[in-house]
Amino acid sequence: MKQYFIYDERLGIPLPKLEKEWEDYSEAEQHVILLQWEKIRGTIPDRIVELERIINQKQEELGEENNFARSCALNSEIAELASIINDLWIWYRMNQTVSVRIHQ
Repeated sequence: MKQYFIYDERLGIPLPKLEKEWEDYSEAEQHVILLQWEKIRGTIPDRIVELERIINQKQEELGEENNFARSCALNSEIAELASIINDLWIWYRMNQTVSVRIHQ
């Protein structure tokens, strides 16, 4: 089977890697891609919950941290995790129409 997705280390999920225009894929290929994307998309809320737990742990650590440099590092880590969550929500919402295509 062709590789239609590539794992994104930062987001922690595979993302579409389409090498040609959508219309150039056969109907069978489109169906396979859409089904796989729906499976991946379904994991996004769980990934977000996982990242939110990490943020909460880092915020607790930050609340007890007295070292300024470490506090800055924790703030930076929290900001990066929040950015990842934002990007995941964008992918999740941007592709809601995919499920409509699958069920038609």
